[in-house]
Amino acid sequence: MQLILNGQNLSIDQVYNVAHAAHGTFELLINPNSLIKMNASREFVFDIVKKGKPVYGINTGFGALSSKHIAEKDLAQLQVNLIRSHCTGVGTPFSKEITRAIMLLRANCLISGYSGVEPYAVMLLLAFLNNHITPVVPQKGSVGASGDLAPLSHIALALIGEGDVEFNGKIVPSKMALEQINMTPVVLGPKDGLGLINGTACMAALGALACYEAKRIMKLADIATTITLDGVKGTSAAYNSKITQLKPHSGQIASVTNLNKLLENSPLKDSHPDCGKVQDPYSLRCVPQVHGACRQTLKHATEVIETELNAVTDNPLIFVETKEVISGGNFHGEALALCMDYLAMGIAEICNISERRIEKMMNPTFSELPAFLTKSSGLNSGLMIAHVTAAALVSENKYLCHPASVDSVPTSTDKEDHVSMGVTAGRKLHEVIENAKSVLAIELLCNTQAIDFQRPLKSSPAIESVHALVRKHVDKIEDDRIFYKDINNIIKLINSGEIISAVEKHIGTLE
Repeated sequence: MQLILNGQNLSIDQVYNVAHAAHGTFELLINPNSLIKMNASREFVFDIVKKGKPVYGINTGFGALSSKHIAEKDLAQLQVNLIRSHCTGVGTPFSKEITRAIMLLRANCLISGYSGVEPYAVMLLLAFLNNHITPVVPQKGSVGASGDLAPLSHIALALIGEGDVEFNGKIVPSKMALEQINMTPVVLGPKDGLGLINGTACMAALGALACYEAKRIMKLADIATTITLDGVKGTSAAYNSKITQLKPHSGQIASVTNLNKLLENSPLKDSHPDCGKVQDPYSLRCVPQVHGACRQTLKHATEVIETELNAVTDNPLIFVETKEVISGGNFHGEALALCMDYLAMGIAEICNISERRIEKMMNPTFSELPAFLTKSSGLNSGLMIAHVTAAALVSENKYLCHPASVDSVPTSTDKEDHVSMGVTAGRKLHEVIENAKSVLAIELLCNTQAIDFQRPLKSSPAIESVHALVRKHVDKIEDDRIFYKDINNIIKLINSGEIISAVEKHIGTLE
């Protein structure tokens, strides 16, 4: 499949699909009109060099050294020095998928034609993606302003043949990988090094992949809720659309729509009209309001990140038509940092309310099910400690939700005196998302067991399809066993998208 980039046409789904693509799935190309614009921008940079007038990023030093004028004969070395000196990342490398997303976003930005970089550098970046050559990029080292300098420098280092990359399942020198695909390292000229590293590609990549995952988590949370509700013979009265019409937040409307579609035609739901339960606990009764509010965090993050995917975040920017080079601050990641912190809180709340539903299934006083969902409690502990794991994860999420965006450490002799910490926000967000998958997996482990205790009554066709899918990978619990394997099997189902697909085959696309 070809994806022709023009700097303005990327979506979150495309970023996710390219990041996770198997070898040969995508061929990434530059739009011919965009290439013309890139060449014109490049020529304008060379015109500036010929005139000799100091212009930031082209023939000056960088950051606090911007007042230093660099001679024309040293400009190529200036850019190489920039890349080498900025490769200061530390810690565990980003996953292959995240690094591919970063590369894609940086290429898309440069293709817009406002950076004046050598087009071959961008072509090589796309060749890396097309051939699954993935630079080794440490996760830590960006403060989220003046661009994601350290992580992007590790990518640029590979483009000049000096970095390490993952290729064919091995870590090798990038020069070796380049030889394998019959391409040569890029030779940096004026503006090239700065153009490759000065932008928000790392933050935006983290945000885009997180939004894709978060959308699935929101749907899974609604699915898990309805299985739990039927598993404990709760009431769906609180999901009456008349209630939501009086508080018509878009997220609440979406959630309550899902809940009612999932529960439609459930004999279990309709089997206890005179059970005496007047109201369920908030973790069941207030799901539309809580899940709906969490969906609002995703809505906001999606709007911000979709804008950022096709934004020009370099500095300085080249405006060929008006013969201008203008320095600004599009490299600053404040919008991204804030929305990713906000989304992390939304995902954490999905976990918080899920953990409360898990507890309700453990507690026979409310559920009227065997304690810890095991027949022979005492001899068997059942799912007691699965609940404890969920509790540990929701507690961890609380400190992960401390906002990175409210911090700022001035750098570069106070020239760069306010930063966003956007990469930190993104990294924390991804941890919260992984915790959410585990918490929801534990809820699904518990509520499918609860459904088994309600037999011979059945739930709705949609819920029964999830129960059947889980049972293909996780047996009904008769006696204690090693439960982490069951949890991991359900996480695999979550990651594969099979649970949502099974539901949507019955009731159509969830909101």
